[in-house]
Amino acid sequence: MVDKLVLPLGISLSADIEPRKGAVEAHRARVRWLDPVSKKRLSKSETFPTRDAAEAWITHVRQSAGRGIDPNIATTTLLDYGEINMKLALRGLEGKTSDPYLAGWRKRVVPTLGHLAITMITNGAVDRAVHGWISDECSRSTVKNSLAVLVRVMEQAVRDGIIDRNPARVSGWQGQYKLAEDELDDPRSLALRDWATLTSLADALVAKSADKYQGWGDAVIFEACTAARIGEVSGCLVRDINTDDWIWTVRRQTTPSPGGLADGQATTSTGGLVDKNTKGRRARQVSLIDAIRDLVQRRIHLAGGKPDARLFTGPRGGRITTATLRDATSWDEVVTGLGYEHLKPTACATLA
Repeated sequence: MVDKLVLPLGISLSADIEPRKGAVEAHRARVRWLDPVSKKRLSKSETFPTRDAAEAWITHVRQSAGRGIDPNIATTTLLDYGEINMKLALRGLEGKTSDPYLAGWRKRVVPTLGHLAITMITNGAVDRAVHGWISDECSRSTVKNSLAVLVRVMEQAVRDGIIDRNPARVSGWQGQYKLAEDELDDPRSLALRDWATLTSLADALVAKSADKYQGWGDAVIFEACTAARIGEVSGCLVRDINTDDWIWTVRRQTTPSPGGLADGQATTSTGGLVDKNTKGRRARQVSLIDAIRDLVQRRIHLAGGKPDARLFTGPRGGRITTATLRDATSWDEVVTGLGYEHLKPTACATLA
């Protein structure tokens, strides 16, 4: 929790706004007060693009001081407050829940709202942030996790007396979504036409990669022909493949781990790729069609036939992720050039 000085209720603050000259209009708002312990004169200032914004900031600080909150705490940014109080905000959550929450905090909440003072985050600001995440094609679960961690951090600010209510508790954001492509009345319209189309896509991705690594194309073909997710393909081990009956038992998926908490603060130092259960937490069996059996045999041979070896890896033996596949093959450029803008590396369209 943030160490704060509880000031006497109704403490007197002096304030002023100073116009700043320059190429861009700016207004510096400053408040000053007497520290009741040290008897020193303290001050806090911020610069804003308009006078109205500067006056609003002074109003927020005065209201906070009136409730006995140190102005330095009242003007703490969401980023600073969240990093210090993350352990409290996530208390009671298991790692499988806190991991996606931390990812949402780091990748979406902080870049969008982290620079704002806690007291200046409004329902409108949160609404616009959520709308931006949806416009960036974030999934419903991604938006939900990002919003959930924001709600928890802001709830801690309510408990600390910095704000009166939680502006992150918004509703109705799900209605902003259009139907996802895989929820259309005819989802098969998004499928690749035939085997030749799939292999052409795989060849184009391999050719575009810096090292012309065939493994990228193999992974894409295997993914499309098994209707699997890229994380499941990355998590496939040699021992998961039954070459007698040509059955793949899907037991795990490889996913990024955003990190954890160190000394109560969010950190990415312990992050990386981890193997987890499949999304449904249950193993399932997938039949391997004739067309990819030679490919599977070749991948097993390249893995040395070792049972615990990964069937698909990057050119240096690392685990494959959506990001590595996209970056290494210039995915977006290739699929757009071929007229398949709807294809995502997370889960390729199956054959029609």
